[in-house]
Amino acid sequence: MAWAADEPYNELPPLPPTAEVETREVLKATIEARAALAALDQAARRIANPTVLINSIPLLEAQASSEIENIVTTTDELFRYAHDESAATNPATKETLNYRSALFAGVQLIQARPLSVTTAAEICTTVKGREMPIRRNPGTFIVNSVTHAAIYTPPVGEARIREKLGDWERFIHARKGIDPLVVMALAHYQFEAIHPFEDGNGRTGRILNVLMLMSAGLIEQPILYLSRYIIENKDEYYRLLLAVTRDGAWNEWILFIVEGIRQTATSTVIKIDQIQALQDRTLGRIREATGGANADLLAVLFEQPYCRIANVIDRCKVSRPTATNWLNALVEARALRDVRRGRERIFINTELLDVLVRADSVVGNDAEPALF
Repeated sequence: MAWAADEPYNELPPLPPTAEVETREVLKATIEARAALAALDQAARRIANPTVLINSIPLLEAQASSEIENIVTTTDELFRYAHDESAATNPATKETLNYRSALFAGVQLIQARPLSVTTAAEICTTVKGREMPIRRNPGTFIVNSVTHAAIYTPPVGEARIREKLGDWERFIHARKGIDPLVVMALAHYQFEAIHPFEDGNGRTGRILNVLMLMSAGLIEQPILYLSRYIIENKDEYYRLLLAVTRDGAWNEWILFIVEGIRQTATSTVIKIDQIQALQDRTLGRIREATGGANADLLAVLFEQPYCRIANVIDRCKVSRPTATNWLNALVEARALRDVRRGRERIFINTELLDVLVRADSVVGNDAEPALF
């Protein structure tokens, strides 16, 4: 049966596609993207305190991935509550922090057992903060945001959805000699086309992307900020997803995803270099403010860009007056900015936040726009 936008796509074919997916153009792109991923992995290994990256980049990934679904919060809100999620009151902030928790939970899951349908279900449950069973509602469809007309209707029937998820899982592990980046691109389309849960499919699918790259040994830590690329190219992302369904346009889709991996990996390496340079400058300011190269103080300021006096007391094992004097000195040196939130003083590493949220433009090797 031919595909129709307003009819359940029950005949969604299993992977791999019958069309050629590793064209010469795709293979060239995967070589460049894998080189960028290798550079990212090396950059992450050389940073003295990898917790800085693990605490921050997944949070930015969570923010961007949630924004794709129109769940919008601010960087200020996220970092303010990053170490005390229960204190967040904004629903969008809570749901975005859930995404980060789901990403970390997914990393732990694939360390214990191979990525699976169960992994996806547990991730979606954490993202949504409630149990997310396989979809049973037959009335699910994707609509045009302007006209509200159906543009895609996923398969219906729990048994059919489970069957297609089983095929998806088997493909991920069989791979059939296909490059892992191509596998990820194919599997991401398939998961979104199956649309197995009532909600949270997009965010779950984007977490699975990172986990697939980790499972393939291409990155060691979940520090690929791929959702930023997707949100910057959101219309193209959705256009290409639909083009695969409607026209079998696999080549364009794979190139889009692989290029996103290359750009994201390259921009993250730039960000890591900037963080290291800022750490060196901040260590010099710490020497001037405290009379010594206090590595523990440096660590807490970069692991927690929104720092409290109690954080310094706990990490550096000093008295409250000493911690307060150090932080005040760094405020005077303009290394930190302090704000009052109720009775609490928060010391913000604004330069680090600037580095983290800055958009680092990355283009193709010939200084032309990379793909689209």
